[in-house]
Amino acid sequence: MPGSCSRRRFASGMAASLLTACGWAGGKLRLTSRPGTNPSGCEPGVHPLELRRERDTLFYVPKGADPGREAPLVVYLHGATGSEQQGIKRLSGLAEQLGLLLLSPASEGGTWDAMQGIYGPDVRMIDQSLSVVFARGRVDSRRIALAGFSDGGSYALGLGLGNGDLFNAVLAFSPGLIPAGSTQKGTPRVFVSHGRNDRILPIEQCSRRIVPELQRAGYPVTYREFEGPHTVPPEIASDAMKWFLG
Repeated sequence: MPGSCSRRRFASGMAASLLTACGWAGGKLRLTSRPGTNPSGCEPGVHPLELRRERDTLFYVPKGADPGREAPLVVYLHGATGSEQQGIKRLSGLAEQLGLLLLSPASEGGTWDAMQGIYGPDVRMIDQSLSVVFARGRVDSRRIALAGFSDGGSYALGLGLGNGDLFNAVLAFSPGLIPAGSTQKGTPRVFVSHGRNDRILPIEQCSRRIVPELQRAGYPVTYREFEGPHTVPPEIASDAMKWFLG
């Protein structure tokens, strides 16, 4: 929807966007799962976690993964109307190339709960998904990233900045906002990209407002603009994953 940034809730400052509870406790977005010390192991391929009958979470293990070595993990959040398949389609090639574990959950509804003003069921689903993955996969606790596109990028900012003690990197592709009700925990690195010709979430109203606020709040931000619409170009996705690992 053209110009939708201006019609969605966008907190003008980090003090408002990150620290205002808006009637919901900051604990609502806290993730409690942490990497295990003795994971059971998981074969290469795509694994449905079967936490829901529909709109489940997929866990991707690259073919070349060494079960005896810790690997970086990327949690990818789809855009509005997307599904758990979106992250696999977008990043599985890079996961193979770079040796990444990939976790791709689906929102309970058509988009992530904080886009409707609350943190709740989607946070619980992501936490449950992480708990399963940490019990199965050998995850490098120093290299866990939360990434997302569009609404998923917005949600990654809110959830990632509120769990900076778990995620050392947050990657937001074409985000629209930082959801109100977010809290600040830790100082993860942040990567933001946006197309200059984006008609869905216009860059001037979105990332060009978000990035300066993040910088003023002390976050180390890498910002990439590109000529293009509301999308994640392959070269941007590749650069972002290499940035995460760098």
